[in-house]
This record gives sequence, C-alpha cells and structure tokens, in this order.
Amino acid sequence: PAQVKFTPLELRELSHSHDVDIILYPEDFEFDEESDRQIQSNNQTKTMVGTLTNWIAEQPEDPSEFTASRRLHLHFLHTPVEIYDSPEAPGKVAGIRFERNELDGTGNVRGTGEIVEYPVQAVYRAIGYFGSALPDVEYDGQLGVVPNVEGRVLDAGGKPVPGLYATGWIKRGPVGLIGHTKGDALETINHLLADLGSLPAAEQPEEEALLQLLDGRGVEYTTWEGWLKLDAHERELGEAAGTVQTSRGPVVRERVKVVSREDMVGISRPAGAAALQAGSVL
Repeated sequence: PAQVKFTPLELRELSHSHDVDIILYPEDFEFDEESDRQIQSNNQTKTMVGTLTNWIAEQPEDPSEFTASRRLHLHFLHTPVEIYDSPEAPGKVAGIRFERNELDGTGNVRGTGEIVEYPVQAVYRAIGYFGSALPDVEYDGQLGVVPNVEGRVLDAGGKPVPGLYATGWIKRGPVGLIGHTKGDALETINHLLADLGSLPAAEQPEEEALLQLLDGRGVEYTTWEGWLKLDAHERELGEAAGTVQTSRGPVVRERVKVVSREDMVGISRPAGAAALQAGSVL
C-alpha cells in the first residue's frame, strides 16, 4: 500500500463507486522500514496508506455482510506467474496464478515461493505502455522512449533534430496522469513555437495537399468538423434515458458509448476528403 501509484483523488473516486464493495486483505498491510519512512516523509503516501488502512479496519469480517451486487478485491504483493485454462474449455481463461511477495526492507519486494490461485473469467492487461522504434529516429530500447530534451527529439549525437518533437509516454515513459500529460504537451508545444523561425519550410504547405497525401496512403482521418459530428452523436446516445435488463436486474442507463470504429469513420467522414477540406485535420 505504501508503493501504490494511484492518487488520493482516484482513491476517493473509487470509494464513491455505486453498488460496489471494496475488499482488502490484512496480510497485505505489512510495512518495512523504507515504507515507514515514505509514509512519514510524503503526505500523499501518508494519505493513501491512512485511507486504505481505515477501509480495512472498517470492513466487515463476515463476507455475508457485504451487500453490494459487485465486489472489487484489491490485492497487493502479488506477481502474476501464469494465466491458465481448463481441460473442459481449452484456450478459455479459467484462472490466474500469482507468487506472493514480501517487502525486503528497502521498499522493494522479493518472491516468497508461495503460489496463490484465483479463478477468473477474463484478464485485462493494464500495466502501462512501452514505446516502439520508428525508422530513422533514435530510440531507447530500455526505457521505451524517444530520446529528447523537454520534447525536442535528439539524434545519435545528442543534438536536437529540426522539426521533430515528442510528447506523452513516448517522451517520458508510462508514468503520470492526465494533468502530467497536459503540462508535458504544453512544454513540447512551447518549444515548437519557439523553433518556428528555424524550422524547414514544407514543400507543399496547402491543406489540400495534406488531405490528398492522407487519401493516397489510405489513412482514415477526420477534421474538426467531423469530430464535432461524432461527439454530438455519442452525446445523444449518452443522454438517451432508459433501463436495460441485466443478469442482476434492471439498471438505469446513465451513459453509453457503443460506437464501432466503422460507425465512427462513417459519421465523422461521410463524404471523403473532398468534402472535408474546410476543417483542420486531426
């Protein structure tokens, strides 16, 4: 709990989830010397640990006292080892095995050799993004990023490449939240604007030339006008009041987004490039 990467705001939002019981486990709440130091020296860590500790102290000991229709189990100190299927349904997820870890005194973990299994019906990989290399662009294969200084991409000699910039996780790796991404993008854009006077001029700066290039390469794009059409369509879906039947009974639908990629293209780009030359390309 002292090493989690989500924020107090996200934890508070989780606590407000409707009809969800959050279940924690006492064996996960052991702290080593470094964890104690982090709790005492970092207000965010202290808040996170305090909130989670209060939750586990207040949760019912008897599982039958959980009343929500859904349960979210938070497990710490687990390393995934194997996702397995069953003989009755080869190729279909049946469960996942983990090795239990223990803190090593430095805030890191080591395996204990103890294996635990949980039966599951689906597994979602959500452990971050690792960038991939691009032709003729330097790449750090260990960090999965394009080498850069504040968004200005560097060549093999460590010098900025004119006209080439990076932002987001390809710039800094899979860390940070939306707020970090905004500041990160602002930093890169400020450098781009500062460099405008020295950037090489486009051979064909007209917007029509860009649209023709995208069409020629078979790229499915849209314009700002097309994006607004798609946004309006999705908002209409979300605002449509109604009740849907689920296995647990009727549920009031408050928001829905069920637009397939094909429909997105059709709604935002119905007439091809010729009809979209008035807007900015996304």
